[in-house]
Amino acid sequence: MRKIVVCTFLTLDGVMQAPGGPDEDTGSGFEHGGWQKAVSDDEVGAAIAGWYQDTDAMLLGRKTYDIFASYWPSADPANPFTERMNSTRKYVASRTLTSVDWQNSTLLEGDVADAVRTLKGTDGGDINVVGSGDLAQTLMRHDLVDEYRLTIHPVIIGTGKRLFADGAIPTTLEPVSVSTTKGGTVLAIYRPNGKPTYDSY
Repeated sequence: MRKIVVCTFLTLDGVMQAPGGPDEDTGSGFEHGGWQKAVSDDEVGAAIAGWYQDTDAMLLGRKTYDIFASYWPSADPANPFTERMNSTRKYVASRTLTSVDWQNSTLLEGDVADAVRTLKGTDGGDINVVGSGDLAQTLMRHDLVDEYRLTIHPVIIGTGKRLFADGAIPTTLEPVSVSTTKGGTVLAIYRPNGKPTYDSY
């Protein structure tokens, strides 16, 4: 069974929107695009590269697909991620796209939860959900996320789309590995581990 891995950059207050640049996603008037670079460091890049070693596919929502497809096909080939991003199999979940042109991309058909369940049963390595906040919400609601790989950066920006938004399904998480870079970014891998229990002191 293949794992669905949500692999996401977060601020300390849980915002995942537009880490990569000012114009990446200005939805809902978001004014903090590009928040990640100033609070990142070399250890973050090394960790991300390691997190992709067992990955042979990405699962993308429409907005993230559009952002990536407009950048990576013509990105600097000297960037070690360029070849990986272009050659990796991409599965795209969208209610509006009728075709996908970026190499090795496949548009999922029908209900996204059913399509992802089918993907999980195929042969292959991990499937990383990259960005794609709306898609991640759908997968969490249907108990389809097997692991979270999060970089939690030392910055608070107060507004924006959050990975664990209002209405998130209550879930306990088992820590697989948690460390901190010299720049203060938390590199955390967690796996869902059932429902929370409640008690008092």
